Amino acid sequence: MGKRYRGTGFAFFNRHEDHTCKRGMHVNIAITAWGNRVSPVFDAARTLVVARIENQAVTGKLYIPFDPDNIPELAELLNRRRVSTLICGAASAASADRIVAHHIRLIAFVSGNAMDILNSLAVRNTIDHTHMMPGCSLDYARRPSL
Repeated sequence: MGKRYRGTGFAFFNRHEDHTCKRGMHVNIAITAWGNRVSPVFDAARTLVVARIENQAVTGKLYIPFDPDNIPELAELLNRRRVSTLICGAASAASADRIVAHHIRLIAFVSGNAMDILNSLAVRNTIDHTHMMPGCSLDYARRPSL
């Protein structure tokens, strides 16, 4: 269970939690994309990169259009693709609350090249601190209350 971060809805979590992939198993991660980078603002994003991570490597990726204003449709899409975690840039509190309410793990305030971030997750099970937006901490995440 995560520890609350200064009264916000955000919490710190063990960086190996939820996206650790044991040998022979795989995990699907989604990143909001703008070109080859993480979209700077979730609410303006229009494309998801859904990546399969297996045996410490990104073994497949798919680009899917989506509407950030339609969170129920996004949740259905992520569930259909068996995505465990959504990574994005800045997200409004309203969007973050709606995403988490649909039982989607959210790691926000991430920036940089989407493939670099996916490769970091695949190899080290973490997002490098250099990919966090200025003023944001490593392991800055929201997750659904279970």
